Amino acid sequence: MKRKEYTGQDIKVSFDLGRCIHSRNCFLQLPKVFDPNNRPWVQPDQAAAEEVAAVIRACPSGALAYQREDGRDEQPPQINRLAILENGPLVLAGNISIENSDTQTRVALCRCGQSKNKPYCDNSHVDTGFATTGEPAPKTPPEKDGQGGAVKVDRQPDGPLKIDGNVEMCTGTGKRIAKLGMAYLCRCGHSKNKPFCDGSHKQVGFKDAPG
Repeated sequence: MKRKEYTGQDIKVSFDLGRCIHSRNCFLQLPKVFDPNNRPWVQPDQAAAEEVAAVIRACPSGALAYQREDGRDEQPPQINRLAILENGPLVLAGNISIENSDTQTRVALCRCGQSKNKPYCDNSHVDTGFATTGEPAPKTPPEKDGQGGAVKVDRQPDGPLKIDGNVEMCTGTGKRIAKLGMAYLCRCGHSKNKPFCDGSHKQVGFKDAPG
């Protein structure tokens, strides 16, 4: 889906509805700029550019992004962080490339198997009643010492997400689960070792061949 752009004097805001998980951070923090009841719903000149940028950086899915006229664009965090949301997606913040796309800093990745915008979450977990803990205690791969750097995310054909790069995985409340260098994560919604893949996609006939 093409991003819709809202251009202000000092900052340009873009929005991808297909990636919005309706966290409502933008409206709750800065309603004079982000108000779904207004037309247009994004009005960048109603606040200072840094104030707008700070709120966008708190958008977990990357549905909101920005470009500043002064060139002070968003930088990835020093530590790549993967958070597991209760009954919801995997939220990854870092220096991220999704299937060889341009670098991103914030993405929400589907793990219910029902998104129409895979590998991104499109909030389908709400409509389908996907239920799983955001505080898992899974069997984890051996921990790695590295942190930061590039992270590559790829869908395995009709199978899991491959996360290749240093990532700190944590629960939805921030408790660290593991430090990983590579992992295969469930995206069919049926693994018994969530968030990791356990091969359940084969038993349930999950289909989503990328490309």
